Amino acid sequence: MLTFEQARTVILDSVSPCGMEQVELLASLGRTLAEDIRAPWDLPAADNSAMDGYALRAADCRETPVRLRVIGQIAAGGELTTAVSSGCAIKIMTGARIPTGCDAVVPVEETETLDGYVIIKETVRRHQHIRFKGEDVREGETVIEAGRVIRPAEISMLASCGRALVPLFRKPRVAILSTGDELVELGEPAPPGMIINSNAFSLAAAVREAGAEPVLLGIARDSREELRLKMAEGLKADAFITSAGVSAGDHDHVRELLAELGVEQQFWKVAMKPGGPTAFGLRDGRPVFSLPGNPVSTLVTFELFVRPALLRMMGRRRVIRSMVKVTLAEEFKKKAGKAQFIRLRLDREGKGFSGRSSGDQNTGILKTMLLADAMALLPVERTVFTVGEEVDAFLLGVESGMGEK
Repeated sequence: MLTFEQARTVILDSVSPCGMEQVELLASLGRTLAEDIRAPWDLPAADNSAMDGYALRAADCRETPVRLRVIGQIAAGGELTTAVSSGCAIKIMTGARIPTGCDAVVPVEETETLDGYVIIKETVRRHQHIRFKGEDVREGETVIEAGRVIRPAEISMLASCGRALVPLFRKPRVAILSTGDELVELGEPAPPGMIINSNAFSLAAAVREAGAEPVLLGIARDSREELRLKMAEGLKADAFITSAGVSAGDHDHVRELLAELGVEQQFWKVAMKPGGPTAFGLRDGRPVFSLPGNPVSTLVTFELFVRPALLRMMGRRRVIRSMVKVTLAEEFKKKAGKAQFIRLRLDREGKGFSGRSSGDQNTGILKTMLLADAMALLPVERTVFTVGEEVDAFLLGVESGMGEK
C-alpha cells in the first residue's frame, strides 16, 4: 500500500488547472488569478498630496516662522492652471495634484491662517507629504501574479488598474455520488437500520468551501445497473467523488464498474487510518475519488486527498495545509504499519498549542470532527506517543486556509 504522502503525490501529479474564464471584478473574490496582471499606467498617475494642508516651496521656509500668501485652493481631481510662485502657497486636499512650482506639503494642523496668509511654524523638508507619480507601481510592472488568490487588496489593485473583468481559473464541477442500499435521502423516513445520506451534504459543503461547484447525484443502490447509470453521469463532471462501496464486500462494486466505464485506477488502499480503503483513478485526465463511507473517514480523506486536488484544479499554488507543532496532553497508542490521523482539541500553551483527543477516534463518531480544532499525524512506524511529546498537526476550519503551502 502507498503511504498517504505517496498517494497524495500521485493525485497532485495527475491533475492540472481547469480552463480560464473572465469574471466580473467583485465576483472574483476568493478565486484564483489565471494570468499575470500588469499595470497599464503609473500609480499614482501624478504627483499628489498625502495630506490636507498647503502646497508650497520648501525654499521659502528655511527660516521659520514664515508667512505665505494663499492664492487659492485645489481639491482632489481639481486642476490649477497657474504656477505657484515664491512667497505663495495654495490650500490643497489629500489626493490633489501638486501644483507646478511646489515641492512640499505642510499639514493643515501644523499651520495658522490670518487675513489671507498661512503661517508656517516649522522647517519644511523638500518633498515632504508628497506621493510621487509611479512610486507605488510603474507602468508595465507585474502587480499580481497568476496563481494568487483574490482578496480585498487584490480587488483594490485590479480596480486601480481599470480591470472590470478578471481572468480566473474556472471552478471545477464536482459530481458527488453516495452508494448503498442502507441510505435514505434527507427528509425521507429512516426506518431502523437505514442511514440518512449525510455524506453527500458534508462532501458538497467541503467542495463548496474549497471553492468548487458540487453536483449532487443522489443515491445509487447496490445494483450494477443503477451504479453504472449514475457513475456514467458523474464521469461527465470535471471531478467525480463516490462515497462507500469501495471496500472488498459482496456489494462493493464501485471500483469494478469504474474500470468498466474507462477509469484507470492509480491506487487502491492507503497505509493510513482512518481512510485506508481509498481509491483514485483517472478518466480522460479527470480525477475520480472513491472514498470510504464512514462519516469521519469521508471527511478525512476529502481533506487529505480531494481538497488539495481541487485547489490545484483551480490554479492555486498553495494546496497543502502547513503543519504546526502540538504538544500532547495525553498518551496515544496505535498499531504499527499505518499512519494515523487523530482529531484533537487545542489549547494555547505559550506560543504554541497543547492537544488532547476530541473523543472516541472510531470512524463512526462524527462528533469528534465537530469538536476537533486540528488533525495530528501519528507516523507509520511509531506505536506509543507520550504526554509532552510534540506531533505535527494542521488546523481545521476556514481560517486555516492561510496556512497552505
